[in-house]
Amino acid sequence: MAFDYKKEYKEFYMPKNKPSIVKVPKMNYIAVRGMGDPNKENGEYKKSIELLYGIAYTIKMSHKGAHKINGFFEYVVPPLEGFWWQNDLKEMIDYNNKDAMNFISLIRLPDFVTKEDFDWAIEQATQKKKRDFSQVEFLTYDEGICVQCMHLGSYDNEPATIYLMHTYMKDHGYALDITNTRFHHEIYLSDPRKCNVNKLKTVIRHPIRKIKQ
Repeated sequence: MAFDYKKEYKEFYMPKNKPSIVKVPKMNYIAVRGMGDPNKENGEYKKSIELLYGIAYTIKMSHKGAHKINGFFEYVVPPLEGFWWQNDLKEMIDYNNKDAMNFISLIRLPDFVTKEDFDWAIEQATQKKKRDFSQVEFLTYDEGICVQCMHLGSYDNEPATIYLMHTYMKDHGYALDITNTRFHHEIYLSDPRKCNVNKLKTVIRHPIRKIKQ
């Protein structure tokens, strides 16, 4: 049976719909950066997703070709994720100003994938798909201590869940720590093309720091 990160690491991918504090370890990702309204047809965000999955499935299917990755095991491609921010805002995203959104679209890489394997996948996908994958990068990210919660429903209704998260962190002696390198983080467990908007499941995660007593 293929290894499923969502099932094996439920503390990171399947939190309850009430806030909790978690320490997220260093992980490697396939990443694409961009800006703009994520709902825009042919916008940067939707193009970034196509690029991510092009590389994700090139790596996943590598064992069927000549390139053999050391330590490879069969796995389910982890869920789509995203870091989001707006240049003039720190604590909250302005959901009414989506054109000003910056993002890094992400898909987690298995630990056995090295930078050399990643570079092979970029070259392989470029040749086979006849597409420019030069935007795609190998990103190592150490997220650290965060508050997180499962959000149910529309993305535009996330502020209500975020309010609960921020109240929880303050009650437990933490402060929000969104910076130029620590971001509003979302993990998408539902496909909005196939799921009723009221049933969408999204993990929301914010970086925090302990308040000195």
